[in-house]
Amino acid sequence: MRMLLLSSCLFVGGIASAANDLPGGGIDPAALSRHVRMLASDEFEGRAPATAGEQRTVDYLVEQFRLAGVQPGGKDGSWVQEVPLVRAQVDGAVDASLRLAGKRLPLANGEDVTLQSLSPLGAVDLKDVPMVFVGYGIDAPERRWNDYKDVDLRGKIAVVLINDADFEADAPGAFDGRAVTYYGRWTYKFEEAARRGAEGVLIVHETAPAAYPWATVKASGTSPLFDIQRSEADARALHTPLRGWMQRTLAERIFAAAGLDFDAEKRRAMRADFHPVELGDARLSARFKVKREPVVTRNVVAKLEGATHPDESVIFSAHWDAFGIGQPDASGDTVRHGAIDNATGVASVLELARVFAAGPRPQRTLYFIALTAEEKGLLGASYYAEHPLAPLETTAAVLNIEMFSPDGETADIATWGKGRVSLEADVDRVARARGRRWSPDPNLEAGFFYRADHFAFARKGVPAITVGAGLDKRDGGVAAGRALRDAYFARCYHQACDAWSPQWDPRGLAADTLLVYDLGLELANSRRWPAWDQGAEFEAARGASDTARR
Repeated sequence: MRMLLLSSCLFVGGIASAANDLPGGGIDPAALSRHVRMLASDEFEGRAPATAGEQRTVDYLVEQFRLAGVQPGGKDGSWVQEVPLVRAQVDGAVDASLRLAGKRLPLANGEDVTLQSLSPLGAVDLKDVPMVFVGYGIDAPERRWNDYKDVDLRGKIAVVLINDADFEADAPGAFDGRAVTYYGRWTYKFEEAARRGAEGVLIVHETAPAAYPWATVKASGTSPLFDIQRSEADARALHTPLRGWMQRTLAERIFAAAGLDFDAEKRRAMRADFHPVELGDARLSARFKVKREPVVTRNVVAKLEGATHPDESVIFSAHWDAFGIGQPDASGDTVRHGAIDNATGVASVLELARVFAAGPRPQRTLYFIALTAEEKGLLGASYYAEHPLAPLETTAAVLNIEMFSPDGETADIATWGKGRVSLEADVDRVARARGRRWSPDPNLEAGFFYRADHFAFARKGVPAITVGAGLDKRDGGVAAGRALRDAYFARCYHQACDAWSPQWDPRGLAADTLLVYDLGLELANSRRWPAWDQGAEFEAARGASDTARR
């Protein structure tokens, strides 16, 4: 109650005057904080898919959407869209070791490496498998780049670098400079190694090119994996028997034992003429059981049917899932609460639903979707994109929300990555109308465009962005905002300390949600169709949709 009263007192100035013009009293900072506090509480157990925490989350979201005055948006009048997945988790201890220079080096899972499997196996049992360094593990014909050349990876472990070849290069080359491409994402590395027939793949972790510390890798790498349900043949084709990460210090030791300098080989991998390198007599052994089981998780879907163009839609989305229960942190906390990532986004979607429902019916149908399994590879969004509840060709736009800041207001608002889509200019325009501005993603090297749920829609051609917090704090400027952001990613990203606090200042959450409302209202009542910039990688897919729509 103390926090709610404090939030109400903070509800002044620009937000308060704007609220007078909005239905339902406008965006309420107190409601946003209340939703985050509840969703990030211990009772919700870190909101992992297919757990008791999911059930509590779904129940809460359905009730809040019902109270907001919107309607069920799932099939047959349901509030949910079922998403069938397979959950795979290490069952018991991991026995892993390296043979280097004739000596056996034991490896601690979670410390030296993180080892997992999504292959349809009951156990992984690899004995002295040779290792091959394949640089960045990229095959990009359109960029005239192939790290694999003609290497045969059958029966071998591929060792790959994170990010892509331009990240630490002296000048931009075949890729996009420090702005990471999809080829730099860990998901691509695993996929390509499987296509090449590797027995396993290990990504070398480095904090700067990965954009997160080892603690984040450990948290996700020791959690259950999820995949969409596939035939056994498809699953074997798409997943190596073993996958995971290794610490850079371990990679350096492996390279040194092979008479190689890690940094020198890394520099060679930045060139298109790189060739894979056998890592001497290094041999990896790994044994562990894998528990696989089919599970059903859920997207929670609400809608507000359009008055004049109900067959056209605008989607507001955020992912509800986090990482559940993990190992105790320094304080003994085991719940990875997922407050900023991404209870803040879900809270905003709930508030948007309430405010839109309180106003005149929009021309286009609005969907409010809390997506599942984003942290497991954008699986809820990908499933929706394959099984849309409204045709994608008549979906005007997706406005996804991730990780709004609890640290007060900023002069700017950001979008994730460089989308090359008209929605970015739209965000700037509505921001300037509120005395703010849009800031391009200042950290393109982190590859955020490929790490949020909007990407699943973008791949299908739907104009889509993820809106996130800006850095230019009203109190302290960019320096203060960057310091807060860096501290969060260094300490709390995917960790137990990503938790709600009574010290939060939710005015920033409200101000950012207000801008999403402004843009959403414009899209809801417009005959305009947002578009990709000419030459953007998703322009062709939308072109096909435009033809279908016409």
